[in-house]
Amino acid sequence: MKVSKSPTLPTSPIDCRFIALMPQWDFLNFLVEESRRFPSLSLRMSTEVESLIEVDGRVRGVHARGLSGPLDVEANLVVGCDGRHSTVRRAAGLAVHDLGSPIDVLWFRLSKRVGDPEHVLGHLGINKMVVTIDRTDYWQCAFVIAKGGVDQIHRAGIETFRTDVAEGVPFLADRIEELKSFEDVKLLSVSVDRLTTWSKPGLLCIGDAAHAMSPVGGVGINLAIQDAVATANLLARKLKENTCRDQDLDAVRQRRLWPVKVVQWAQVAVHNRVLQPTLSGVRTAVTVPWPVRLLDRYAWLRRWPAQVIGVGVRPEHVRSPEVAS
Repeated sequence: MKVSKSPTLPTSPIDCRFIALMPQWDFLNFLVEESRRFPSLSLRMSTEVESLIEVDGRVRGVHARGLSGPLDVEANLVVGCDGRHSTVRRAAGLAVHDLGSPIDVLWFRLSKRVGDPEHVLGHLGINKMVVTIDRTDYWQCAFVIAKGGVDQIHRAGIETFRTDVAEGVPFLADRIEELKSFEDVKLLSVSVDRLTTWSKPGLLCIGDAAHAMSPVGGVGINLAIQDAVATANLLARKLKENTCRDQDLDAVRQRRLWPVKVVQWAQVAVHNRVLQPTLSGVRTAVTVPWPVRLLDRYAWLRRWPAQVIGVGVRPEHVRSPEVAS
């Protein structure tokens, strides 16, 4: 994990005045370790939901498959938090409002070497954009392409792709041969959407299952965690006391919809005003957007993007009762 500290964060009640970048797999491992504090929690690894158990129009659990074969898990409430390609939301038949996306992303990694620049992130050039994320001993790289353009890149060949990456990020040119083939490059099909209704009797969707986010800003996981905190705050006690009603589930959507709309609006604006013109070749020169120029000129303004990314548009704080370990 790489931590960047900044003295420019606002003087609001925040305990940790820095933004931490943590790989998602490390965060999931952290959650696994923390879950062991709660003896009533049963964690099933390598287990995939296949469909829902429904009785008289109410979701009563899930049909799943684990390493030992199929199994059924019954529950008073099923929470679908299984990402942008959610099996739960698809099985529930919940309606999706698609906001569209003009981009996809190709992910890959290249080694980090002595002498590499520090704290580099975005590389915007004519007809291309590459993002490099410092993972301490390697660079996690995102090559942004036009929506549906992966077949054209495959036809051009891996050598052409290596050249494009090296042109976009020159300091990586001396190790670009580490990309042996397109097996080393993974496609993220970017979508920006949200459910019109997040719940039905016995089921609630949160995170990307309720609102798929663009990788722009890297805040999708932040919103998902905030959804989870809000869900616990609103429903945990009622579930424990067996007083949770179907209409109570919609309180989560009502609480979280506004910040989701704000972030998605900003992401779509970046897609349409920066990324799409760049990738389509409409621009013959790369210009720095005026908000970025302002941030570069006035250091005190940088506290606000940090606040939005690190804390969120509508901050959530854990207020649900903790079950004694």
